[in-house]
Amino acid sequence: MELKKGDIAPDFESKDQHGNPIKLSDYRGKKVILYFYPKDDTPGCTAQSCNLRDNYSDLQQQGFEVLGVSVDDEVSHQKFISKFDLPFTLVADTDKKIVEQYGVWQEKSMYGRKYMGTMRYTFVIDENGIIQEIITKVKTADHAAQILK
Repeated sequence: MELKKGDIAPDFESKDQHGNPIKLSDYRGKKVILYFYPKDDTPGCTAQSCNLRDNYSDLQQQGFEVLGVSVDDEVSHQKFISKFDLPFTLVADTDKKIVEQYGVWQEKSMYGRKYMGTMRYTFVIDENGIIQEIITKVKTADHAAQILK
């Protein structure tokens, strides 16, 4: 199933970086930036996460909460948050349920080798849980500007 603008964002339940349960529905009534990224502490993912960190107060002033999702576990997320002083929640999707629900677990190719991995997509979700925008061509170093445009 491919999600599109205007669809209801699928609810999910997983764990945050502290191992606490987290659900998208916990954020109902707030605007959410749900960004999917391939791997903690890699160059592109670090640039993207740090750009969101550096613009976090602007995003919050616009009423956004930021949630990052990757298939890394809570310990990896804790290290990533600590190393780069990330002020928002990262969701551990070790069973790949969320990436599959959102259609971002796709075949990728590097150096001629094909493999399954997380696409770098961002879903902008309104207070009612409706997808307002899906960004599939993420500019890692300027991602907040793409969202706030």
